[in-house]
Amino acid sequence: MFWRKKKAEGVDQQAKEAYFTASQGQLIWSRFNGNRTAMVALYALIFMMLMGLFAPFLSPYDPTIAGRDKDYENGAPQLPKFWDENGFSARPFIYATERERSAATNFRWVVTEKRDERLYLQLFVRDWDYKIFHLNLDAPGTTFDIDFALINSNIHLFGVEGGKIHLFGTDGSGKDIFGRTLHAIYTSLAVGTLGVFISFVLALVIGGVAGYFGGWIDSVLQMITDAIRTVPSIPLFMALAAFMPDHWSSETRFFFISIILGLIGWPTLARRIRTHLLTERTQEYVLAAELCGASSSHVIRRHLLPSFTSYIIVDLMISFPYMVRSETALSFIGLGLKDPVNSLGALMQNVSKADVLLNYQWYFIPVIFFIALVLAFVFVGDGLRDAADPYSGTKK
Repeated sequence: MFWRKKKAEGVDQQAKEAYFTASQGQLIWSRFNGNRTAMVALYALIFMMLMGLFAPFLSPYDPTIAGRDKDYENGAPQLPKFWDENGFSARPFIYATERERSAATNFRWVVTEKRDERLYLQLFVRDWDYKIFHLNLDAPGTTFDIDFALINSNIHLFGVEGGKIHLFGTDGSGKDIFGRTLHAIYTSLAVGTLGVFISFVLALVIGGVAGYFGGWIDSVLQMITDAIRTVPSIPLFMALAAFMPDHWSSETRFFFISIILGLIGWPTLARRIRTHLLTERTQEYVLAAELCGASSSHVIRRHLLPSFTSYIIVDLMISFPYMVRSETALSFIGLGLKDPVNSLGALMQNVSKADVLLNYQWYFIPVIFFIALVLAFVFVGDGLRDAADPYSGTKK
């Protein structure tokens, strides 16, 4: 008993030493790791990010080509099976289909299964060419031209022998909804990342300068901030949609919308940073840094902003779903990204029709991914906020 007690005391002592010698990042991760809800949301978020990043590899067919499967337009989801009334199969399979008009459905096109003809699932099949981690910058009229891709391939995770498989079904033009959903996740995350990065940099610079220097500089910057906050978003986007030329490529529209979302999304975080720095700039540790000869940028970057880490983190994480929702809303009402670009908002345009609700319920699958993506960001943001707050465990 004595040795067990001494061993337990030694373990406790090591734990205390590890706690007091740990860095801020290690302490934040330790507290975040203890939040089960946040960890589950983090795993779900990472999973969806990987799905979007490797969407071309996971998608068996090119989601931008209309009429990819003309014989399976508005087709229901096809889930692989291992057995049916004809017996068991070690290889998963789906049924072949045929498309015909039926008098029972007022001569509308109807897709029926051929239950006596199996199409077996295959892994690592070859189909359309794609690029992952692709960078293409081409300035017309100049010699500036960059076209680089880390991965060039035509290998896809799965397919079927002698036919096509659509896990989430197809839309009215025969496009594969599974592939479109994965590419839409990537597009929405890319728009959100670029928009958040722009707004984050602007908020740090404008809020930091206004809060640290104060005076007339603060007054001018706050007038600019308030002016941007009062601009109504919907009329602004309608005007921008009318301004964008029809001949712009999908990539140009993508970057334009991302930049606009970033330019109007920074005032809230900038005001929070400014308010915090106004109260912190008179503290003794700031005065000590200034007496040691530290520059204003060094004081803001190394002393003031780290004391505001928890608020910055949660604002960033909440800004991601805001940017994704903004892009989705714009595309949903026809002011954002359009075909052939796949985004969650563009896919959700199809669910606004009554015919879809009655006959093609699988059109709502992208909506489920959109909700899961937003909730994952919110839960991860809440978990990071609590983990970055050193007093979160003492609040009652």
